[in-house]
Amino acid sequence: MKKSFPNFGPIFLLLLTLGLNPFFSCTEKEKTPSPIFTHDINAGKTPWTKEAFDNDSEKFSFAIHSDLTGGERPRIYEVAVAQLNLMRPELIVNVGDLIEGGAPDSASWTQQWDSFDSRTEAAKAPVFYTGGNHDLTGNFAQGIWKERYGKNYYHFIYKNTLFLILDSEDHGKERNDEIEKIRNEGIRVLDEQGREAYSQTEYANLPERSFGNISEEQLNYFLGVLQKNPEVKWTFLMMHKPMWENPENERFFKLEEALKGRNYTVFNGHTHTFRFLERNGMDYINLATTGGVQNNSMGRSMDHFLWVTVDAKGVSIANLLMEGILDKSGHIPLEGDTLVFEKK
Repeated sequence: MKKSFPNFGPIFLLLLTLGLNPFFSCTEKEKTPSPIFTHDINAGKTPWTKEAFDNDSEKFSFAIHSDLTGGERPRIYEVAVAQLNLMRPELIVNVGDLIEGGAPDSASWTQQWDSFDSRTEAAKAPVFYTGGNHDLTGNFAQGIWKERYGKNYYHFIYKNTLFLILDSEDHGKERNDEIEKIRNEGIRVLDEQGREAYSQTEYANLPERSFGNISEEQLNYFLGVLQKNPEVKWTFLMMHKPMWENPENERFFKLEEALKGRNYTVFNGHTHTFRFLERNGMDYINLATTGGVQNNSMGRSMDHFLWVTVDAKGVSIANLLMEGILDKSGHIPLEGDTLVFEKK
């Protein structure tokens, strides 16, 4: 069957020849985007400082929160999520110890993770998880993590900014089993005899407990990520334990060596104390808590999160105390005015 087409006439053909769509038209005014700033002062001085706005299209801000564990203090984390919703970061990252863990049965782990997940889902921004020792010590804990969340170390890129999420409990399968048994005994002593007796246990004095580790496989993964992404604006490393404090942690030092020549910042938790360190000319920031038991023996211990802004010029970092983030009525969200956010 021969196909026939409607006869649109010479005007239609002329429009096509000129590259104009005869069915859709748009005025010049509609094509021009609206200006972002207007005013009615046409001459003379103006009562403002500049018209170069801090609105780089590549600029973004994200938040980092820290430990909930060691005896989570009620309602702190829920308030933190509500406060972050007021501030509207583009994404949220944490540095581990999100649940207490420790229990020998999977039902308890499921309940703990369900509780954390349900509270985290209230966040408007996406939240990226980092595992800590409470979350990932031993093959049992790591198996639950992988079943629920997949990879225990990973990376992502957002607006040409590279995020490396490390697992500082990656000691290898055999050593993981050993540490899990030692930890379970340490937790039993803590629960039955208290912190003084716990401080004498094998687990309390393990190097891995203080510093953590990464496997050769994890090291090679991140070396490959760095090699494939040499031109990012900035690189952020999120981890739970301060692995650089162990003088024998050769694999982490190899990762640091691979970072030379690029701009990066390291964030960790674990100590429940805020500490700032400049290492290799870069910032290493140890967050305190966002609901975890507080420890001011090594420095300031407070509930807080970091507010990090990235643009073409670099990075700025603000420390935000939860006790100072109020809603429009002048109160801490979720009736949090009665909560204590810092151990004096």
